[in-house]
Amino acid sequence: MNLTQAINYRRSVRKFDPDKEIDTQKVKKCIEQATLAPNSSNMQLWEFYHITSSNILKKISIASFDQPAAKTAKQMVVIIVRKDLWKKRANANLKFIKRSFRNKKPENYSSREKFAIYYYKKLIPLNYFDVLGIFGLFKYVFFWLIGFFRPIYRQVKNSDMRIVAHKSAGLAAQTFMLSMADINYDTCPMEGFDSLRVKKALKLPRKVEINMIISCGIRMPEGVYGERFRIPFKEVYNKV
Repeated sequence: MNLTQAINYRRSVRKFDPDKEIDTQKVKKCIEQATLAPNSSNMQLWEFYHITSSNILKKISIASFDQPAAKTAKQMVVIIVRKDLWKKRANANLKFIKRSFRNKKPENYSSREKFAIYYYKKLIPLNYFDVLGIFGLFKYVFFWLIGFFRPIYRQVKNSDMRIVAHKSAGLAAQTFMLSMADINYDTCPMEGFDSLRVKKALKLPRKVEINMIISCGIRMPEGVYGERFRIPFKEVYNKV
């Protein structure tokens, strides 16, 4: 398929064919393609749990209230937000950037190279560091005051950075689902689930967050609930 065909083919499928299996390696490849999705500051604050075990599938289905998309899924992908790994991911970016400088001495860095180092050593910690939300509130007030005099980034509270991480994970989820559509595999993104039970089934730390669960399989005709409905484009499109 080309991209337009994949976009039109993709539907949220609520019932998968029990007699048709999907290739684990092909699904894994689609997850790999999902990691190429754009994400904030290239922090990649995500993890992907590819569920193929029938035992774990059953546990997650129960935690997802046995909705048809979960109960009939052949495989699942659980997308996890790992905002807690911001230091590790920032350091990974920093090491990659320094390697790309080909052993140049710091005094020979260009202004762009110096800013890249500064960005991950200073600005990223400024955005992500917080203690019980107190430092985030302080940053919010401080930046709000600066905003009277010049444009300033204002999403600096802990809750703001949580939203940033979830937006990036959502972009990865969409990339995954389009990759699956490209090979005629079907998906259904699910947000209705008991997050604590899902974490327990996957042995996840309590502090991580689940962005969404995506069930996978081959669609049954009745798994697509009617024609696609969208609000008229003219109601959501604004040309400025």
